[in-house]
Amino acid sequence: MVSIRPLKKNDAEQLAILANNVNIWNNVRDYFLHPYSIKDAEFFINLTNEENPKLTFGIDYNNCLCGVVGLVKQNDIYKHSAELGYWLGEPFWGKGIATAAVKLITKYGFNELKLQRLFSGIFEYNKSSMRVLEKCGFQLEGISKKGLIKNQKLWDEYRYALLK
Repeated sequence: MVSIRPLKKNDAEQLAILANNVNIWNNVRDYFLHPYSIKDAEFFINLTNEENPKLTFGIDYNNCLCGVVGLVKQNDIYKHSAELGYWLGEPFWGKGIATAAVKLITKYGFNELKLQRLFSGIFEYNKSSMRVLEKCGFQLEGISKKGLIKNQKLWDEYRYALLK
């Protein structure tokens, strides 16, 4: 059973254990720290607890925190859109959890936040994440050739989006 919920202070240890993994870091933005400590997790959880409206959630699988999913609302003329981001701890890969979590945050974004468009940028080598988005109805809008840098190498970014 997959659910999403606000992060709690007592999630810090599990969050740090899952996030302190180079295989996670290789698929997220560089502001996601590596190594990732319990203090980093506590800081992150405190930030998410200040959100109004709530935009960042823990992903639970059988009542165990296994990752994070969230939305970054856009501003100005893009205020009807949000960027979707998510990651799962490596022990939870390949179980359909990310797909279920993306479906839940998509429903939340469209129904509760009244958004009209969700989008996500995926590194060219993260085929699993592309499949997650495709299973959730997101469509490839375009590819930014060598549009991002990770580990001192230029990569293509695959941009997916879904309209309400």
